[in-house]
Amino acid sequence: MSTAKAKLKTSFKKARTIAPLYTGGPVAITPDGLKLATCVEEEIVLTNADTGVELNRFAGDTESITSLCITASAKYLIAFTGSLSLRIYDLKSLEPSKKKIQPSRTIARAHDAPVHVCTTDPTSSLLASGSADGVVKVWDISNGYVTHVFKGHGGVVSALTFNYPQNPGSVTQTGPVRLVTASVDNRIRIFNLTHGASTSSGGGKPEAVLDGHVSVPRGLDVSLDGKWLVSGGRDSVIMLWDLEPITGQTKQGKKTKQKGNAVPQLVKTIPVLERVEAVGFLHQDPASYGTTKGLQVYLGGQKGRIAVRNVEDEEEAYTFGERKPSVSEDQEEQQQILNVLYVAQAQTIISIHADQNIVMFSLETRSISKQLIGYNDEIVDATFIRSRPPPSPLAQPPVDLLALATNSSLIRIYSPKSLDGRLLEGHSDIVLALDSSSDGYFLASGSKDRSARVWVQTHDLNKSWSYSCAAICEGHSESVGAIAMSRAKPESKGSSHLRFMFTGSQDRTIKMWDLSTISLENVVEGQQVRCKSLTTHKAHEKDINSLDVSPNDKLLASGSQDRTAKLYSIEYVQTSTGFRGELKPLGTLKGHKRGVWTVRFCRTNRVVATGSGDKTVKIWSLDDYSCLKTFEGHTNSVLRVDFFNAGLQLVSTASDGLVKVWAIHEEECKATLDNHEDKIWALATTSDGSTIVSGGADSVITFWEDCTEETEIEKESQRAELVLKDQEFQNFVSLGDYKRAIQLALSLGQPGRLLSLFRNVLSARSEADQHSASGIPLLDRIIESLDGSDIVKLLSYVRAWNTQAKTSAVAQTIIFGIVKLRSADNLIQAFKDSVVEKKIEENGDDLEDIKPALNSGETALKEMVEGLIPYTERHMSRMGRLLQESYVVDYILLEMDSWMLGGDDDDEDSIMDVDEIR
Repeated sequence: MSTAKAKLKTSFKKARTIAPLYTGGPVAITPDGLKLATCVEEEIVLTNADTGVELNRFAGDTESITSLCITASAKYLIAFTGSLSLRIYDLKSLEPSKKKIQPSRTIARAHDAPVHVCTTDPTSSLLASGSADGVVKVWDISNGYVTHVFKGHGGVVSALTFNYPQNPGSVTQTGPVRLVTASVDNRIRIFNLTHGASTSSGGGKPEAVLDGHVSVPRGLDVSLDGKWLVSGGRDSVIMLWDLEPITGQTKQGKKTKQKGNAVPQLVKTIPVLERVEAVGFLHQDPASYGTTKGLQVYLGGQKGRIAVRNVEDEEEAYTFGERKPSVSEDQEEQQQILNVLYVAQAQTIISIHADQNIVMFSLETRSISKQLIGYNDEIVDATFIRSRPPPSPLAQPPVDLLALATNSSLIRIYSPKSLDGRLLEGHSDIVLALDSSSDGYFLASGSKDRSARVWVQTHDLNKSWSYSCAAICEGHSESVGAIAMSRAKPESKGSSHLRFMFTGSQDRTIKMWDLSTISLENVVEGQQVRCKSLTTHKAHEKDINSLDVSPNDKLLASGSQDRTAKLYSIEYVQTSTGFRGELKPLGTLKGHKRGVWTVRFCRTNRVVATGSGDKTVKIWSLDDYSCLKTFEGHTNSVLRVDFFNAGLQLVSTASDGLVKVWAIHEEECKATLDNHEDKIWALATTSDGSTIVSGGADSVITFWEDCTEETEIEKESQRAELVLKDQEFQNFVSLGDYKRAIQLALSLGQPGRLLSLFRNVLSARSEADQHSASGIPLLDRIIESLDGSDIVKLLSYVRAWNTQAKTSAVAQTIIFGIVKLRSADNLIQAFKDSVVEKKIEENGDDLEDIKPALNSGETALKEMVEGLIPYTERHMSRMGRLLQESYVVDYILLEMDSWMLGGDDDDEDSIMDVDEIR
């Protein structure tokens, strides 16, 4: 047996946080597809689309964002808010920062009604915005003024796009700039921004009005050649319009003479059998400008998928996203697409869904490339699973993924490195519990729909990964709130190695399910196995909250709201007809004063841990079922516990929003991790115990990484540095170099040594030194040698010394020297520099923080002086009283001297006089 003892993990750092990315509203992306702008409550968040890491957060005005866009040059981010204001943020040379970015320009009342759509032209010089009162405005972005105002829309403006035709043989435009608008009056209007009736001098009238839709058009787009306009609406059709009558564009990009009262012609009406929320053209080959050959349009809406159609034959070419054969109305409403973003430069098309999910598809592989889950709601459970590498001649190691159960019927699967996510559909109600198999390749879930499911990862031909349901377990009469899979490692790697699974329900029963029939082949063939219940056991008097199976598959533990945890022996044997399973009660763990929320077996010792609503964690022996240890420290119900670090430590989460790490043998809390604002329902640890994941009701997931060794190395280096400086300090003192000794003591922050040094300096005062500023030349040299931050630090110590009579003399002498040798401007600048240094240490070199720090320097000096004056006046009063008392002493001594030298008669007369007076 090895005698090496595992080290306790005492320090954890917040390595990563998965916070809400998108809570609803408009979304925009830069033309290169690298940065995604989304709305989180009343703020805008800029995220790296590849890694999912938040880059910047833009300050809002406490009102929701109603419209959002990014210019084609990626120079400006433009937002309209519910307060009717227009806010322009500068994205150029913007570095990642935790500081909220303020707008470079704000127009308080850009419209008289909320703006729901806005867009910019390809040159990034013009911005068009449409409001709910039917007014469209065109803005000069750089200068912030309105160039055009178009009225007359019959209600809310629903879509906008610029028509900026390009010549394939030149980089310049081939015609005037036009703006195409749509509104709830079902009409499409075209305005010429260059000349004609649409200009201010012409009255701002539309150049053409297109009738055709019978419901509100939600999407508009113009082809690159400026000839074709596509529109899609909630009337379940898309329409193709020929703009040549007004643009005069030919296939070669040349202008033709326009006829009077030319109106764009409706070329095609394509039924799509779904309400369309977004529509647009895919990349157009310059060789086919002016024709519909090879022209394709994309659309998204009610069905929750992006469809790409050929314009020529009107057929659906391909789709992005899975077809939903039969879903409820609520699910259809949640999954529908609200907007589609086409990024031609990155060959990516993005769908934004009503359930706050953002899905990115590659046009090259025609498969999903990344999915960003915008909002997780309340996180109720989490577990680590392992991904199966796709079939490939190159062997790839499996990767850890994180599975989350939230306040939803959809299970979230995250890749912790890239935050690429997937949603698992299958349950019809909220998922309450998750667990993984011993090898991590299978995932089990329990739901309010009274069923449990087993999931396994699958890959398509393009190596895009997802999860499919391999088995369904139905039989409970109430919600399944606890689930536990077998823990024993498979004896040999094969396609079918699962053994059994337990589910606990609000019906107070535990069911044992046979999973031996589940294999990877079932999933490939698209089959869902209906699992058989081996046994049903009436376990508790109240709801069952938690289940866990021992590492050897011999024991089962259950925790319930009836304030008890129970232990059972598991019998799982193979018979001639299959497998037989039974549960036999072994003992009841009593001692908690409230319901037991969680139970967990130790993987190395014969103990089990429980967490309860009585704010405690208890460890029980599996031999005599007695309570061995009780851990107290949480201020609210303990919701999750788990062993890690070879069973030496325990981690717990609670309703107080804290994660606590305990040393079991010492019965001591070694670390308290705080990054949540609500209950922490979810807890998961990696197999090596190096990472702890916590998820709470605040929708935040935090990855805590062990940094014990780093902390110890840092402390050791600091300790060694301190020893060297201490030795250096002793050398200065022994040499009588008080100047350097004081500077070193200031840098070390040791006020006790400083006081002793200054006392030694003051004790060296002599009559010959009275000509110096402070009366002590050495003190003068010390004060003159100190820089601004050291002066501020010294004054903070002096303020403390000045409060006590026994150290006030030293303090007053130093104050006298500083006032004599340092000007008021010098002291003010010293305090300003000190405050700026502190701000830079805290927030980095951020000008927004440094500017207010310059003003706070004067405030700090004022507070310092106000702290010194009262005690200084008190010391002056005390010295005045001592001076008066010294006069009395002098008088008494004088009288005593005269009495000693005087005659006896006089003394007797004096005594007699005193007696007579009495």
